[in-house]
Amino acid sequence: MSRYVNLDAMIPRADFAVLPDDSEQGLSADKFETVHLQSLGGDSLILPNLRKPDFQRETNHWSPEQVVQLIESFVDNELIPAVILWPSKQHLFVIDGGHRLSALRAWIEDDYGDKHISVQFFGPNISDSQKRAAQTTRRLVEKRIGSYQYLRGLLTANATPDSDSLRRASNMARRSLRVQWVEGNAEKAESSFYKINTQGTPLDSVEELLIKNRRKSTAIAARSIIRAGSGHKYWTRFSSEFKRDIEQNSKEVFSLLFEPDTQNPVKTLDLPFGGSAGIRSALELLISYVQFATRTQQGVIEIDKLNDDEDGSETVKALRQTLKLTSRITGNKDGSLGLHPAVYFYGPSGRHSPSLFMGIAFLIAEKLANNDVAFFRIFSKARGEMEPFIIANKRLLASIAQQTRSTKRVEVIAKLFETMIRRFANGEVMTREDLVSAAGLKSEVLLSENEVDHAAIRFSDDTKSATYIRQALASALKCPECSGFLHPSKSVSYDHKIRVADGGNGSDENCQLMHPYCNQTIKN
Repeated sequence: MSRYVNLDAMIPRADFAVLPDDSEQGLSADKFETVHLQSLGGDSLILPNLRKPDFQRETNHWSPEQVVQLIESFVDNELIPAVILWPSKQHLFVIDGGHRLSALRAWIEDDYGDKHISVQFFGPNISDSQKRAAQTTRRLVEKRIGSYQYLRGLLTANATPDSDSLRRASNMARRSLRVQWVEGNAEKAESSFYKINTQGTPLDSVEELLIKNRRKSTAIAARSIIRAGSGHKYWTRFSSEFKRDIEQNSKEVFSLLFEPDTQNPVKTLDLPFGGSAGIRSALELLISYVQFATRTQQGVIEIDKLNDDEDGSETVKALRQTLKLTSRITGNKDGSLGLHPAVYFYGPSGRHSPSLFMGIAFLIAEKLANNDVAFFRIFSKARGEMEPFIIANKRLLASIAQQTRSTKRVEVIAKLFETMIRRFANGEVMTREDLVSAAGLKSEVLLSENEVDHAAIRFSDDTKSATYIRQALASALKCPECSGFLHPSKSVSYDHKIRVADGGNGSDENCQLMHPYCNQTIKN
């Protein structure tokens, strides 16, 4: 479940790169000194001109509590830092203060990421986690402040409200946010943004990486996937054909990796492969994932080594390769291994494990780049024995990941899984000690596995999730060809037990479920 409120629809973006020449100062008219609340409402003349620059972070970094605190500070007449604007010839760009302005507009519109403005911006398929964050915010606002319409109504109502509400309504009518202006051209505005965001709450490493490389294919692809091709279109300058391709591929990858959304405790084995798309770390995961998918035989190409994608062709190529990798992991295409997420990508507590996901993605991407067809046959041969071993040693795998340096973790996990695959395919027995040794760690790891809190009286969500996954897998369907677990909600092929060529018919007695890869490759 997302802990953050997505207010990205409240102020649209514009790309500095597609603006007319802004080498001269943008507005010659006198600049206003404050922004009143009315300026963020539907009849405002200022609101239609407000834009976030394309390098501004997404407006999804505040929790429901932070949104409510900002609105409380506004109606209680408490200090709020100035908003910093830069006037281009077309727009008023918000260089700093996007979250503040967005939270106030969300309050006015009663849209915290789930109502009319957000639906128009993101499309109708807003994630459940985003909706839950919005609903949580709305409940907190109603409890501690009251809706914008309620306070506004108090100013003209004959009823006698409580003194706090009337005071806040009066403050709301008079209050404004102070405005500071950046002088100079677009380059100066972008420079000011970086200076501002190295103070106070600085950009995190992922945000800075995306901003500095925002016109490169990996960044555009990752941003398009995380929103399923909706939201702000960072690919707006590309041709119509490329834009359609980007949006279609992004939507398909998103569906395979991040749907359905899940809640704690887990009560289904239909779990999202990439974890929750409603958390900020999902974007970091996607940057690496796209880099893995676009690797060559020489290795992974880091985002900062790429050239800017001027026409969209590189972004389209990156997304097609990302879909190819994803379709090998899951989905119903012929080459799909149909990996079960609860087996491979979720840890001992029932939570998604980015380390396991990225390690296996790295391994499969490497084999695809090297055209190693034999590897996938070996993988299928190993699954029947390997997958129960993985399930039985989830806690040890989590401990190995935790004790491996973060810079080496993905490659270590990839190497570990390749070792398991080859040994089980050869009919060898593998022990817990072998698992630690394959990861290049010492046997002390066996003693440092996370201990279960037996002193707890009540069952935690993690305990409930782990129990559900363990018991549900005990009776889960398996592929008759490789004996690996089936994930029928995402990846299944219907196979004729007796081939049509041999007289087999289409009756249910002659139908069995298999992995697509096993059906189309191994069996044939």
